[in-house]
Amino acid sequence: MRNLSRMITIMLTASTIMACGHSYQQTKELSRMERKRLAREDSMALKVAVMPSLDCLPLYIAEKAKLFESLGSDIRLKTFTAHMDCDTALAGTGAEIAMTDIVRMEYMKKSKGMAIDYVGATDNHWQLITSKYSRIRQLKQLDDKMVAMTRFSVTDMLSDRIADSVKIEKDKLFKVQVNDLHVRLMMLINHELDAVWMSEPHATQARTGGNKVLADSRKMDIRMGVMAMRTDKMKGKSRDKQLNDLIKAYNMGCDSINKWGLAHYCDLIKSKCHVDDKTIKRLPQNSRYQHLKAPRPQDIEYAQKWINAL
Repeated sequence: MRNLSRMITIMLTASTIMACGHSYQQTKELSRMERKRLAREDSMALKVAVMPSLDCLPLYIAEKAKLFESLGSDIRLKTFTAHMDCDTALAGTGAEIAMTDIVRMEYMKKSKGMAIDYVGATDNHWQLITSKYSRIRQLKQLDDKMVAMTRFSVTDMLSDRIADSVKIEKDKLFKVQVNDLHVRLMMLINHELDAVWMSEPHATQARTGGNKVLADSRKMDIRMGVMAMRTDKMKGKSRDKQLNDLIKAYNMGCDSINKWGLAHYCDLIKSKCHVDDKTIKRLPQNSRYQHLKAPRPQDIEYAQKWINAL
């Protein structure tokens, strides 16, 4: 009797172990299948590389208001803190569309042979801001100074533009590549750089800290902000619908900002751009957002001319 009881115990233990093993295998298989399903859904979704900047705010509004879902499209925002990371995602499998600048896109067309088209121009602009500790008040004082920018981008081109405007020799304006915008801002605040190129809202954050504006791309009549797409990744009816819905949602976000103002979206700006309340209060409240439309030919030509001269 005792042997029978012992045998039953052993059999129950063995069956329990086998069941657990089977459960583990099932779980492993389900996890693998789930990963495959998620990867398939991600590949079918329209992925947009964005930055923590105000030119992307219409897209952040569309995401929060679930406009993409209401329009019936799976559109996903992928946030980066450096334009070069957006471009890397666009060049690989990370994104089909990116919020970037014309100079970067024209450079990638020429250097990498990438098929790129423009969804539309954005209102993004850049300011050259000098450290309050540097005592630089005029562009000509940038001679032998360090300016943070991103190579082969609008900030690289603008650096050459200002150097030419005040006749500073190109090797006397030290262009320092700092791609991450948060790192760039902190280096300005800590006086590790003489000047940096920033867009909003971080330009306002820099100005709020007492740092001075030396140049503004708007005053140069240069408009390089753009939403760009990889043409070879955007083929098919499903992509056509996603693209149309993306444009529609972006424009709806613009309309909402123009109606309610930036202050209405202060919490969203804080969470997406990582700026403080003082910066939010000092953002230009008269900002008007334009619907997506083709970039100006003169801006594309200017970018191409600069790239060809490299």
